[in-house]
Amino acid sequence: MNRIITIGREFGSGGRELGRRLSEELGFAYYDQEIISEIAQRTEMSEQYVQSIVEHQPVFSFPIHIGRSFYPAPTPVFDQSMAVYQEQARIITEMAQKSDCVIVGRCADYILKEHEPFRMFVYADMESKIKRCLEKASEEEEMTDKELKQHILGIDKKRAKYYQFYTGHKWGDKLNFDLCINTSRTIIKEIVPAVAKLFGN
Repeated sequence: MNRIITIGREFGSGGRELGRRLSEELGFAYYDQEIISEIAQRTEMSEQYVQSIVEHQPVFSFPIHIGRSFYPAPTPVFDQSMAVYQEQARIITEMAQKSDCVIVGRCADYILKEHEPFRMFVYADMESKIKRCLEKASEEEEMTDKELKQHILGIDKKRAKYYQFYTGHKWGDKLNFDLCINTSRTIIKEIVPAVAKLFGN
């Protein structure tokens, strides 16, 4: 069976960078935005539209994870959200079956649970997340610290709702992960070699 690492992360924690650097260190395939591109190709929706669906919880506020027998009356928006999630699940499963890989976000830890992935969650304190966001922001994207904090909290709230909606689990719950990494006041590239040693490298 292929070795699979899934990474959930708080916005601004550096989880995406950690995933990319870890995949390079281990020689694993890396999947992140590629998943959105593949969904767009298969569904003939624009990448921006797919991204907006993936980033937001569908219109119903209660969980509807796989196996549930009760479904609300469908709507076009709801149907499209479910179709994108199902396509995402198919693509993530195909990617995991191809080779050793690192997959960032998108409920991959839940979708691939039968493949027994190594599940990581990356988080940081707000000060560190704001600092990372400021370092990566272009001049057009400049926000005050207060605005950035609200932006970060807003994205994480959406991620939490999305994850809970499709999985029935609490996003970021340490009991659902094999390793939780606090990247507060750390340089991502300096901790990657230590993490890679967990996988024999």
